[in-house]
Amino acid sequence: MPDPHDDLRQSAFLQAVRGEPVSHTPVWFMRQAGRSLPEYLAIREGVGMLDSCMDPALVVEITLQPVRRYGVDAAIFFSDIVLPLKAVGVDLDIKPGIGPVVAKPVRTLADVAAIPDLTPEHVPFISTAVGNLVSELRGTPLIGFAGAPFTVASYLVEGGPSKDHAKTKAMMFGAPEVWDALMRKIAGISAAYLEVQVAAGASAVQLFDSWAGALTPRDYREHVLPHSARVLQRAGELGVPRIHFGVGTSNLLGLMGEAGADVVGVDWRTPLDEAITRVGDRAVQGNLDPTLVFAPTDVMTARAAEVIEAGRAARGHVFNLGHGVLPSTDPDQLKRLTEFVQSYPLG
Repeated sequence: MPDPHDDLRQSAFLQAVRGEPVSHTPVWFMRQAGRSLPEYLAIREGVGMLDSCMDPALVVEITLQPVRRYGVDAAIFFSDIVLPLKAVGVDLDIKPGIGPVVAKPVRTLADVAAIPDLTPEHVPFISTAVGNLVSELRGTPLIGFAGAPFTVASYLVEGGPSKDHAKTKAMMFGAPEVWDALMRKIAGISAAYLEVQVAAGASAVQLFDSWAGALTPRDYREHVLPHSARVLQRAGELGVPRIHFGVGTSNLLGLMGEAGADVVGVDWRTPLDEAITRVGDRAVQGNLDPTLVFAPTDVMTARAAEVIEAGRAARGHVFNLGHGVLPSTDPDQLKRLTEFVQSYPLG
């Protein structure tokens, strides 16, 4: 049987994230495996989010759906930011229309100590799903996925989603020993979760920090960066490229790069040319406004062209939206965007 790694050597995505010349600008979309696809909605009907993430057959099918439909240059592993916590025994669930809800929020060192460290034995379904995916994907690389420590900590401390992260910051500032212990715990879990995915065949990883934009640069550097760096360092030891993405993180892009990223994801709020100057000698990912897929096609592609042109100044550029695909996105429009980016002349 041919070695799938032979096909991966020609991957425009892997070439771009390593800063190598590419034949075309590679493109994939955050949340491409999900809410906007009718085939996804059909297969998920009646199945809880975390249950679907723990079913290898479902994970494989959902991850493959956008690759089949769009022909994107990379697949993103279908999972959820809190799945590793569920796997080690934290009492939580994802409530429709709300998000992750934790039954007993973390308050003390004892609460932190009660959370087990993650081992491969906690997530055998992940190894199975990744292994099967790599066999199916062949020349299309699979990106592993994990939540960054600050974002995961915010769910554990707040007990669910929060707009102001007041309880999270209260712990960070007022109980630094509990905060440090919690962040170390989560960093270990996230790193182990990525290691399982890479060991099973993932070609790159993305650390996703949804809520880091709530922090000042000083607080990020002091209270968050060391822990994200711990995750990215362990991932780097596996020899795979590392993408670090946050939302509303314009003022943190340089620090997120310092944490150990090979690629810094940029949301739509920051012009890509400005972001490139902030991240240093690193590749960038992004950053078309997700709502532009609702505009007329010529408007969407004109703006996409601007993003591609700006990306030329970076060490490498992976085209993406500046956040996840919105649920009401027309899949046909996303297909047109994919084809436009992949056919855009770079010569």
